[in-house]
Amino acid sequence: MPSRKQDQLAAQLRPVLARLVRKLRKLSPANEDLSQSERSVLVLLDQHGQLLSAELAVMEKMTPQSMGQLLQHLFSLHLITRTISPDDKRKIIIALSKAGKERIERVRKERDEWLSYAISSACTPEEQAILQAAIAPLSKLVDFE
Repeated sequence: MPSRKQDQLAAQLRPVLARLVRKLRKLSPANEDLSQSERSVLVLLDQHGQLLSAELAVMEKMTPQSMGQLLQHLFSLHLITRTISPDDKRKIIIALSKAGKERIERVRKERDEWLSYAISSACTPEEQAILQAAIAPLSKLVDFE
């Protein structure tokens, strides 16, 4: 059972992390024309290589119809490819296009550059060491079920 001290830590940490994530999302001019769901689908395709539309819909907790519209928009921007499955002609395999991969790399580079600059400008060497040490426990929180 969490103690009062852990409750206070959680209450302080949550808004700071949320604001940092929002700030990183806003800082990417390369991502301005995409919704959060569209960005999430691109990341899933980057992680998994290729997926079916139905798999993406389940992962994003969307209806198949909504996912179809989202994928149509990404396709119109040339960020994904659609290929008929060799095993089942009724299924369409979705993957990142070359432009989609480049977009993800550009966004990550923009965010990494900003964060690196912010860390070096705003944090002392001691604070940078604290941030480095915080990566492991923060990773545990991300992976906690």
